[in-house]
Amino acid sequence: MNACAELTVVACQPGPDPSIVQLTLSPPPWAPKPGQFVMLRPANFGQELTWGRPFSIYQLDSRGLQVVFQVVGRGTQRLAGLRPGDEVAAWGPLGRGFQTKGSGPFLLLAGGIGLAAFGLFATPAHALPQAQLLFGHRLPLEAYPLYQEMAQKIPCEAMRQTTPQDIAAFSQELSRRIQDLGPQGTVLCCGPTPMLRTVARLCLEHGVAGQVSLENRMGCGVGACLGCVATTASGERVQTCVHGPVFDVRALSWE
Repeated sequence: MNACAELTVVACQPGPDPSIVQLTLSPPPWAPKPGQFVMLRPANFGQELTWGRPFSIYQLDSRGLQVVFQVVGRGTQRLAGLRPGDEVAAWGPLGRGFQTKGSGPFLLLAGGIGLAAFGLFATPAHALPQAQLLFGHRLPLEAYPLYQEMAQKIPCEAMRQTTPQDIAAFSQELSRRIQDLGPQGTVLCCGPTPMLRTVARLCLEHGVAGQVSLENRMGCGVGACLGCVATTASGERVQTCVHGPVFDVRALSWE
């Protein structure tokens, strides 16, 4: 069950690249599943910024609720300026997370800040059998401290994408790895939309089960504002925040 909580900032720390920020809030009384998200609206949004902002739940333990985000607009700029003790309204855990029944193998595919969606898999409570993670990134790898943290718990490999040749090589590696999984394997993916489309196509081509976490823009997080709709394979329009953000690749229209 999700609930709204008034949390306080414990730490707000930019990484080696200041556009990547790790925010730690006081612990809410939640038990999130990997792939679920939280909506945050700090007090410094005031009346100017109406809607909260959605973030994958990277970690939740005794240290607090941790999210990792990239500064891309006014909302994330305000969040990056938070200081210890500042107040933040948070509601969650929201949405449907990854479905991970079965013995594996599992292939986790992350693009950019989508890596944060897999943070809970690096904890004992949610560890996956036979799991590997492939990370596609544009910034230098040291810009993502969460990658180093996760690599201590999950076998990880990273491929930088700065040129068309890099992107082509990454797509080829995705195809090889998805095909090698076989019919017993499962792909879990979170990243930019072009990556999701590629992964969905490859899963369908190779007959491998796949799930993708959409990064649609959200306003309320609870299905009321209709700002995050996605189109299903049957043509139905559904709210990503309620029916997702994680969908089976066969459930969505990729046209």
